[in-house]
Amino acid sequence: MESLFDTIGNEYIPLAERLRPKTLDDFYGQEKIVGKNSPVRRMIESDLITSMIFWGPPGTGKTTLAKIIAQKTNSVFYELSAVNSGVKDIKDLHDKAKNNKIDGKKTICFVDEIHRFNKAQQDAFLPLVEQGDIILIGATTENPSFEVNSALLSRCKVYTLESLSKDNLKKIISRAIDTFDNVSIDGESIDMIISISSGDARSALNTLENVINLAPIKNKKKTINKATLDKILQDKTFLYDKNGEEHYNLISALHKSMRNSDADAALYYLARMFEAGENPLYIARRLVRFASEDVGMANPNALVQAVSCYNACHYLGVPECNVNLAQAVVYLSVSPKSNALEVAYMSAAKDARSTMDVKVPLHLRNAETKLYQDLGYGSGYQYAHNYEGNITKMECLPKELKNRKYYKPTNNGNEKNVKEVLDRIEKYKNSK
Repeated sequence: MESLFDTIGNEYIPLAERLRPKTLDDFYGQEKIVGKNSPVRRMIESDLITSMIFWGPPGTGKTTLAKIIAQKTNSVFYELSAVNSGVKDIKDLHDKAKNNKIDGKKTICFVDEIHRFNKAQQDAFLPLVEQGDIILIGATTENPSFEVNSALLSRCKVYTLESLSKDNLKKIISRAIDTFDNVSIDGESIDMIISISSGDARSALNTLENVINLAPIKNKKKTINKATLDKILQDKTFLYDKNGEEHYNLISALHKSMRNSDADAALYYLARMFEAGENPLYIARRLVRFASEDVGMANPNALVQAVSCYNACHYLGVPECNVNLAQAVVYLSVSPKSNALEVAYMSAAKDARSTMDVKVPLHLRNAETKLYQDLGYGSGYQYAHNYEGNITKMECLPKELKNRKYYKPTNNGNEKNVKEVLDRIEKYKNSK
């Protein structure tokens, strides 16, 4: 049995690290990726590793998979920190990779949090992967389509890892409990730990470890039940289920408070989520959506503010980004509101879905070849910049949708000015 206070020398090793799987047989979850006859499993077992990126939420096994590959491969395995490594480190790695190639060995490099690689780092890494000097394995919690250089991304297969199921978390927790000879915990307590872990194995094990550390000893045994757990986890931030009903209740309350221009209520619900450990980037993404859905053209700067808030949260992280979120929430709350953009898009989308067979008018098509010209592509097109006021009376919608109106601006904020512009355009187009 392992002791709760296992160390190497004087170094404390967290339970989650001690129990990190070393083989695929000990790896729970992600059956689509590492299950029987799955692509990654076949690569690992045959030691035919190609460049890949593991994308998924925290605690789903991205780093663990990389370490299992390190254990199994005959290649030379290196790790780089996306935060601390510079271009010089990448060049040094390239030199090592070239020497390995001379010795007939492949080089695998694992980059955790690869989304933190800046442009210079990614540009320096690209030729190494292109030339086959290095096999890249990256791990990221952020969508690689937005965070990784497209040229680098095109040379890597992206595998998406999902939050762990309750059954998988139960197996992981049970395996952890079996390593202690003086701990007893009931099923209800295990279910509570699973609930607040949101599919994150590391979070589940960290919570379990904290609970065991703080549980009282009775008859030389630590017995943990729901009452004990409730007492230990008095900080309600532990009880915030990021995938549960309260999560959606709070984000709904934040959104509706901003929509109703109630800055105080919006700040309160923001604080409820942030202080409970919600990912600030999730909140920021919801603010970006709100900026267009509920403010829109009534204050076009709202989208700029929301996107700037997202970037600030990305750069600063927790806890410093709390004030960035607060600024954006108040700004959006006090902005004039309009949902005209959302209504317009939904109306256009309905028509689009029902007219997928309608062709783009010939005069709006590009006549890139003589054949296209002979077919009438571009015929009758009016180049707006050649006309007074940079506008013509040319019809741009298909004839089946002629005169259809989707965007109907309100009189709120800047949208009143937009409405006046559109009215002038409409008056001109209807004039003889």
